[in-house]
Amino acid sequence: MAKAAISLKGTKVSPLKKSRTTVEPGVRRRKKFDDKRQFILETALAVFSQYGFHGTTIEQIANSADISKTNLFYYFKSKEELYLTILENILNDWLAPIAGFDEVDDPKTAIENYIRLKMELSRDQPEASRLFCLEIIQGAPILKNYLNGELKNIIDEKSKVIERWISQGKIKPIDPTQLIFTIWSTTQHYADFSVQVKAITGKDLSNKKFFEETCQSIQNIIFNGIA
Repeated sequence: MAKAAISLKGTKVSPLKKSRTTVEPGVRRRKKFDDKRQFILETALAVFSQYGFHGTTIEQIANSADISKTNLFYYFKSKEELYLTILENILNDWLAPIAGFDEVDDPKTAIENYIRLKMELSRDQPEASRLFCLEIIQGAPILKNYLNGELKNIIDEKSKVIERWISQGKIKPIDPTQLIFTIWSTTQHYADFSVQVKAITGKDLSNKKFFEETCQSIQNIIFNGIA
């Protein structure tokens, strides 16, 4: 029995090494599943952002991802689930920075950081911005409950933070909701209307210098208006 635990080189095989060998296949399978799921999400985002929810078919997404419909349904049960997952991911990315607003923060730093993060999202994820725009223009058939519920709650909560900044004399008296709307519309303009921006300026946010100049201009315009 002792010899059975010895390798050809006379080295004992540790129990930890045996355990790792049995776990690794499951870890690899999970990573492969997650990678494939993420690839489908990215592919579907590109298709949805072009045709919208109703104009997109599962066949289009499956063909773009180079998989069968059956395989796609292994990862997502329906077109609705796939679409909602994409929108939830978009909103999580967009709302994470503002969700961190706190009354102890310096408002200039907090607002300027939020503007930069929103500009980075417009630069790096323009399709996400366009898809969200399409959903809203169509009356938010999938997101309506979320907008009326969770999103409204977050904005109401962070509006109170802005109101406390106002009461402490840190910024001018303004409507907090209108400030948030202004940041959203201004930063998302560079994704939703990128063709127009490039036609007029000859540049888009992929140009590093143009990105920095644009970001700084928006920060100055917005914060100087409330400082």
